[in-house]
This record gives sequence, C-alpha cells and structure tokens, in this order.
Amino acid sequence: MAIGTAGRPKLKTAFKNARTIAPLYTSGPVALTKDGVKIITCVEEEVLLTNVLTGVEICRFSGDTQTINSLCISPSSAHLLVFTASLSLRIFEIPVFSTPTKKPVQPIRVISRAHDAPVHVCKTDPTSTYLASGSADGVVKVWDIRHGHITHVFKGHGGIVSALVFSFPQDVSSVVGGESMQLITASADTRIRLFNLSTSSNSTHTRKPDAVLEGHVSVPRGLDVSLDGRWLVSGGRDSVVLVWDLSSRDPSQSSGTKGKGKDKALSPTLVKTIPVLERVEALGLLHPDEDMTGSTSGPSRIRFYTGGEKGVVKIWDGKDGNILFTLGREQSKIIGEQEEQRQIIDVLYTPETSGVVSVHADQNIVFHSLSTQSLTRQLIGYNDEIVDATFLSLHLPNSTEKPLHKDSHLALATNSSLIRVYSSNTFDARLLEGHTDIVLTLDHSQGGHLLASGSKDRSARIWAPLQTKYDNNGTDWGYGCVAICEGHAESVGAIAMSRKAGTDGGDHPQFMFTGSQDRTIKMWDLTGIPLICEDGNHGNISRCKSLTTHKAHEKDINSLDVAPNDRFLVSGSQDRTAKIYSIEYSSGANGARGELKLIGTCKGHKRGVWTVRFGRTERVLASGSGDKTVKLWSLDDYTCLKTFEGHTNSVLRVDFVNAGMQLVSSGSDGLVKLWNIREEECVATMDNHEDKVWALAVSADEKTIVSGAADSVVTFWEDCTEEQEEEKELKRTDMVLKEQDFLNYLSLNDYRKAIQLALAMKQPGRLLSLFKNIKGDDADSTSITGHPSVDEVLRTLVGSELARLLLYIRDWNTNAKSSHVAQRILHAILKLKPSEEVLKAFQDELQEISLTNQDVNMETPATNGTTVKDLVDTLIPYTERHLARMDRLVQESYMVDYILGEMDDGMFDIGDDGMHEDTGA
Repeated sequence: MAIGTAGRPKLKTAFKNARTIAPLYTSGPVALTKDGVKIITCVEEEVLLTNVLTGVEICRFSGDTQTINSLCISPSSAHLLVFTASLSLRIFEIPVFSTPTKKPVQPIRVISRAHDAPVHVCKTDPTSTYLASGSADGVVKVWDIRHGHITHVFKGHGGIVSALVFSFPQDVSSVVGGESMQLITASADTRIRLFNLSTSSNSTHTRKPDAVLEGHVSVPRGLDVSLDGRWLVSGGRDSVVLVWDLSSRDPSQSSGTKGKGKDKALSPTLVKTIPVLERVEALGLLHPDEDMTGSTSGPSRIRFYTGGEKGVVKIWDGKDGNILFTLGREQSKIIGEQEEQRQIIDVLYTPETSGVVSVHADQNIVFHSLSTQSLTRQLIGYNDEIVDATFLSLHLPNSTEKPLHKDSHLALATNSSLIRVYSSNTFDARLLEGHTDIVLTLDHSQGGHLLASGSKDRSARIWAPLQTKYDNNGTDWGYGCVAICEGHAESVGAIAMSRKAGTDGGDHPQFMFTGSQDRTIKMWDLTGIPLICEDGNHGNISRCKSLTTHKAHEKDINSLDVAPNDRFLVSGSQDRTAKIYSIEYSSGANGARGELKLIGTCKGHKRGVWTVRFGRTERVLASGSGDKTVKLWSLDDYTCLKTFEGHTNSVLRVDFVNAGMQLVSSGSDGLVKLWNIREEECVATMDNHEDKVWALAVSADEKTIVSGAADSVVTFWEDCTEEQEEEKELKRTDMVLKEQDFLNYLSLNDYRKAIQLALAMKQPGRLLSLFKNIKGDDADSTSITGHPSVDEVLRTLVGSELARLLLYIRDWNTNAKSSHVAQRILHAILKLKPSEEVLKAFQDELQEISLTNQDVNMETPATNGTTVKDLVDTLIPYTERHLARMDRLVQESYMVDYILGEMDDGMFDIGDDGMHEDTGA
C-alpha cells in the first residue's frame, strides 16, 4: 500500500475489471479438444470456447439466434460443426490462439437446411474428413467437412437417431478392404445398424444396412468401437451394456442380399450382456494402453466407461463384467429434484491426458484422472443468483508444507443448497454438500481458514479443508463440514464469526453469531470444532452449543458483524435500525459462557437496513439501507456522522477499505461505488452487472474487490490507481512535448507538421488560431487558405485526420467569430479534394471506431459515429445564417453611403465656376 507524505494511505481512485466468472454452460452439447485444454460449451443460443486450465473464455462463435441441438469437434481440433434448431449446419475453424477476444468467430461455411428435422447427434471420423449427423426423422447423412457436400444418406431408422460412431481401424492399410470403414447407428426403435462407407455412394438413398443388431429393449444412448474395429459396445436406457464381436461372419448368408460380392456376409454376434443397474446416457471404450489397475491388459480385455442417472462415471472390465472403480461420489441424500439434476448427460474421454470428463444435468462439468482415479478439476456452468461471497485462504494450519497465498479461494452462496468454492487463479471449483435448502449467507474466520454458512434450512454449518484431499500443488483440494449449529425457528440470513485469533494463537475462532428471520440472535461456542475435516462429509459432525439467544429486532435480521477486537456486535434489520451490543465471553474449566447486552441503537434510515460493517481502525459503523443511502455512525454516541448518496436503488452491501479512509458499496442498481469518507463523495463507479449486486468481498490486502450479482456474474475488480496515475503522467509529459513541437513547427513555418500534430493531439483551438494567423499575417492571394503549404496539407489529408478536421470545421461554423475561418477551410477542402475521398474518409473513421470500440471514450466525442449526412445537416443551417447576415451587412453599407451623401447637402458637387455640375446653372 502506498503511503503518503503525512503517513496516511493514499486514496484509491480507480479499479479495473481484471477477471470475470460468467455463465459457462447452461444446457446443450459439450465438446473437448483432443489435448483436453479447450472446451466448447453452450450458453443459451451462443457457443463458447474456454481455456480449461484458467477458466477464461477465449472467444464466442457467431450463432443464428437459435438453440444449439448438436455439435462436435474434429479429432484434429481444426473444425467445429454446429447444428441448430433452424436445421442449419455451421462449420467453424477453431482458432489456435489462446488470447481472449470479444470479436465473434464467423463460420467458414453455412448449409441452411442440412436436414428436414432437428439433428440431435453428430460425430466425426478419426481422420477429421467426414461428419455423420442423425436427425429426428430417422435420416443419417455423411458429409465431407472440407468441401461441405453429402457423401452418403441412410434412411430407414425407426425413429430418432440416438447415437453414432465411425468404425475405422487404426491400421490404415486395412481401409483398402471393402468393409474397413463403417458407420454404426442406433435409433429409437432400439436397433443398431451397420453401414458400409467404403463402397461407391451412387445409390445412397436406397442403401440398406449391412447388419441390424437387436438386443436392447430401450433406446441405445452410447456406442463405441475398439481401435482394431473388432469390438462394439452399446449401452442404453434399459440399464445394460452389450458387447458385440464385429469380426464374425455368417457363411449361411454367402448368397444373400447382405453378401453381394462377398464370400461371407457380415454377422456380428452378441458376446456379453453386462447389467449396469442404471440408465446409461453415455458410454465409450478406453484405449488398451490405459493401465489403471497396475496390471497389463491383454488383447482380449476391453475396458469401457458408463455414465448415467446416478451421477458417477464407472469403469468396467468388458471381459468379466465387473466394475474396476468409480469416479465421483453418489449422493447419500436425494432431495427434491436433485436426482434428475445430478445425472450425467454426457461423458468425454481424452486419451492424451488419460482423463474422463462428465457433464451433469445440473450444469457442472467434472474432470477426472484415470491414472490417479481422482477429481482434478471442476467447472461450474451456471451459478444462478449470487447472494453472498467471501474470500478463503486454503492451507493446513501448523503444517510444514508451504501454504497457498492469502485469499487463494472464493466461496459463493447462490440460489442453491450447494456452496461454490472457486480457486481465485484457475477458477477450478468445488461444490459443498450439506445444507438441505438455499444458502443465504457466508463468512470466514479471522485467517480465512474456516468457512461459515447460514441457510433457509434453519441451520448454520462450519466448513474446514479436507486433509486427505490436499497436496503441495493445490490441484486436489476440497472442504468438508465439521460442525453444525441448529436451533433457529426460521431461516438463518446473517452470520458473523469472531475476528480475533483463539487463545492458542492460531486461526481457531472462539464464537460465532447467527441472525434469523425468527428475529433472534444466537451465540455459538466454536472452541471444540476441528480445523481439518479428516474424512470428508461422512465423518462425525460436531454439534455446536448455543451460549445465548437474544430477541433483537421487530423484523427480519439482514446482517451481522463483529468488531475487530471481538468486543461488539452490530445487527441490521428490516425494522430500519442497527443495534450495537457488547459481547461478554469467557471460557474456563466449566466451559464457555457468553452474553449480549444492548448498548445503543442507530436510528435514521427510512427503509430496512440491508448491511452493517464495523470500521477497521476507527470507532465508526457503516450501514446500507433500502433508502438508497450509506450512513456512517459514531460508536461513542451512536449518531449519524455522514450520509453518502449516489445509488439509485437499495444499498445491499458495504465495507471499509484503505485503512478506513474509504467505503465500497453495492446496490440494486447493479453498481459498485467507491467513496471518499472525508470528502463525502463518490470517487469511482464500477459497472459490470445487469442486476442486483448482492455479494461484495474485499481481499486482505485490499487490492481486489469481488462483486457478485443476480445476473450470475462475479467480477474481480483490481486496484489500478497507480497505473492510472502513471498513465496520466505519461500522457501529460507526451502532451507537453507535442505542444513544444507544435510551437517549434510554427516558428519554422512548417505548417504540414503543425497541422498534423494538432490533429493528433485533438486540439481544435490550436488549429483555429493557426488558420487565423495564416490569413492575417502572411496571406497569399493566390492560395485558397492563404498559404500554399496549408493548401498542400489539406489536399493530402486522408482517413481519420480529414474526418476529424471536418468535424472541427462543423464546430467552428456554429460561432460567428470563427465562421469565416470554417468557411475558408471548408471551401479549400471542397476545392482541393473530390467528394469520393471525403466520403471514404468518414467510412474509414467509422471502421476504425468499430475495431477499437473499447477505446472510445468521452474524450473523443467528435468522431463517435458521425456520418457525412450528419455533418452536412449541421453545416447547412449555420452557413445559411452566416450568408444572410453578410447580405444584411452589405445592404446596411449602401444605406450608410446614401446617408453620407445626403448629409453633405451637395456641397461637394459644385464646380469651380460656381455652378452646379449636374444642371449647368
């Protein structure tokens, strides 16, 4: 933190949007690149490309505003193929760069009506040459990806095509054989069909399958073929997996229709039926070189994975039909719709990384390692409405291992019973299960080691890191529930842990407070809870003892906070008051004792108090209310010291930053505001949300502010005050140098460089004085502007410089004092440049603005989207007004001449001879 000359922290004035946790996946298909580094997901009608390792969105693919029905990535990771509800096929090239870009990727080919019915499944062959798509009307088409045309059409499926797979042996030389390349399909009629792709496609519309396999009694959802092309596994909603041998031949059909031109017809046989005891939604074969059990795998042994309604991935031995191991954990409790939400809808296998990725109906994407048989990463697709957030510091206390950095993780409470805990760096997430209803509030212990949560299930829970899930790299981590506090009669909507370290000097909190809709505050003894969760959520959970129960408010309690010295507690309520209590806590051989005593009430808000917070260093209290204000209260006499007005809706969260010199607040207007307490003014407004900002968290070093809103977006705001000041200083220095150069050019009569520099500096005033001085000092009658060099500069101006000069002329023309200069320079431009160049200059300017739209700010309003029509419409009325004024001046000059002629009484018309010249008398 920068320290000023007076020893006080320097005021923060700017925060930038450094990172964002936005919706990643809402529904629809998911695809993964071959190396497992990039993932393709759907957010409503858009397709996103995200870096798996960092969780950062790379780009978005241009859609047609229709729902995505199916998509896939070619094995080479070169093409993305998307089928939408408009029945179109869109082919994209996947960008190789990993730098995020806001510009959407456009398709290289669009086939407007690829099918006559929606396409629900599609798959590419291992060579990335062909694409197979199956539609709801039972038609399967094979496409040439590079050229975009159809190579095969297969009809006759009895209903929706539910699964596809190419059979292409790894031995490329075998493709020369007549039946080496096949397409295997499954449909709603429960049958599996094998089609030959190696022969000519002249009769594609009438081609029949080489074989039809019957064995399932429900829709097959998964198909896969071994690398040697011999084994086929199929799984469906009939809760069985069938293993087929594709290499067998049936000599009895050597003269049949299926054996045309062959010695023996293809007749796959069913080898094994494996009951999996759950509906199978995804299935696939593992490569034979995967050594997951420590034993060598012979050629006759096949292993496959299944995923379905139980929400776990199971690895099976195809020969014995046994489960080798399970990835994930089945939920012990099924509440409401969780049974449907936890089920797996797809499983992606990445042989290069030896990983399996499961996609769940609750919009979570889980990465598992086959070698370690553990969870390695989890991406949360959609967080719904974010209601609270707090930083955590994941490390093992009293451990010789190097702990992770401060505020390494972020916990979120959303519109769910599951708590989300994110890694602050990689956005790797974990879900904490335990509450049975929506979690409303979060808090952390003094060192950020423990997490506390309150829920609508009328309980509060304490969470600690899992010791068995922690390693030095921090790649395998988690939290488990170690204690539960029960006793409230209504929802727990506010929670606050003690701020000081325990008597042992560690991060062990002594007590905790909870506030409820039952209008009471309870104090809980935490001295006996463990700091490490030994065995996850299945161990013995401590039951915390309630030390006291205090009837606090007349309405719901919205917020609680404990003073840094653990001596005071403040509560904010819908009854429009904030109450301060003294905390009396003691612990001894007979156990802990605690009491609350009301010592003051802060009255002044006109609506309910949503948030309260003690100052870090001063004896003050901040509160935010539904009356759109933030108030600062004195803890000496409980009077209001200051009122901060600026939010246009309810203030939902408030906190102190910068050693108590500043406040940060968030409200229902979607804004986060930074306040200067001394000056009582807003110094910065942060805007990245479209709904109520319920969650606000400040890091321990106060360099990062996290805001979470009802729009499911979490924004990391990083302090950039020093960067902004350095940038302003550089701009100021650069401007001083340019101004000196401008004066030097004028003294040398180098008008070309002077005009170009003035345009670059965006200083119309200097340009105006330059043009005035040229006409007044060294004007050249042969020049349009007054100087040949200026004429030459205007003749050679192009692009944005010409457009900017014309817009300056527009502004000068509105003032009578500068209109003559504007008319002269405009006349010169129209004389020296054809109209086509003027039109092109504005087109170039608009294109430049569109490419750098994020850099356009209030400092460049003149070029912000102005067209030639706007320019002309502004110039004409003022020009007509100036012309009318000049006409009046000419007429008035004649009147003056006439009056002067009449005033001399003809005395100047008498000749020398004394007679009038006009009469001769």
